[in-house]
This record gives sequence, structure tokens and C-alpha cells, in this order.
Amino acid sequence: MALLWFSLALILVLIGILGTLLPGLPGLPLVALGLGLAAWADGFQHVGGWSIFWIACIGLAAVLIDLALSVLGPKMTGASRWAVIGATVGAIGGLFMGLVGVLIGPFVGALIGEYMFRQNLGQATRAGLGAWLGLIVGAAVKVAALMSMLGIFALSWFFNP
Repeated sequence: MALLWFSLALILVLIGILGTLLPGLPGLPLVALGLGLAAWADGFQHVGGWSIFWIACIGLAAVLIDLALSVLGPKMTGASRWAVIGATVGAIGGLFMGLVGVLIGPFVGALIGEYMFRQNLGQATRAGLGAWLGLIVGAAVKVAALMSMLGIFALSWFFNP
């Protein structure tokens, strides 16, 4: 039965890793859930409750920071809510265009959304850059959090045999 739980935990972690790198999936919460399930399946013998607590805290903090950056990036450039909506639509649409789409989708979406609202190409470009910068910094925070979460789990597992 433990093998089933460990398999489910591994699937959650792998989907979470993909979700951390791609918008639209709750990546870090899935990673935290998977790591918690693996610790539970082991009876918390290798990875204790405190390690899981810190993994969850790191994941939650990174999700909140990413959310704040996705809103603050465009807002720092004076963008309207249409730019934020456009960036979101662009990020989702970019998923279907591969890595290039994921990287430029939010910029293009924010630019179009802001231009439709204000009819000012300069302001629309600034809004697009703000959305893109928010996305890039947010992604870096999420990747750093992911590595920290996996590192805490691995260190706990190998140093508590």
C-alpha cells in the first residue's frame, strides 16, 4: 500500500514541477502536497512534520509573492486592469505556442489590453514590459522556492535514515 502512496506522491510532485514552470497549474501547492504525502506514507520517519511545515511555508510565500508580482508588475507602469487581464489571457494563450509563447504571451496580451483601453502605444508598451517583468521575476521566485522545497525534503530524507 505504501508503494501506491509513494507513486501518487511522485505524480503530484512531477505535475507540480510542470505547474511551477507553466502558468495555469497550481505547481507549488501540488509539490508541497506530494512531498507531504510521501512523508506521511513513510510514517514521518525520514521527513518530519517540521520539514513539511517549512516546505508548506516556502510554497505559500512563493505563491503569494508570484501573485503580488503579477499584479504589481503592470501596475508599477501605470497599467490599467485591462493590461492585467490581457497579460493573463496572453499567458494562457502562450501555453499553446511553446516556450516562446509562454515568454512573450503576457507581454503581447498586456500590450493589446492596454492599447484597447487607452489607445496609446507608448503606455501599452510600458504595460507589456511591466507584465513581462512581473512574470519573469515571479517565475524566478517560484523556481527558487521549488528548489528549496525539494532540497529540504531531500536533506531531511537522507539525513534521517
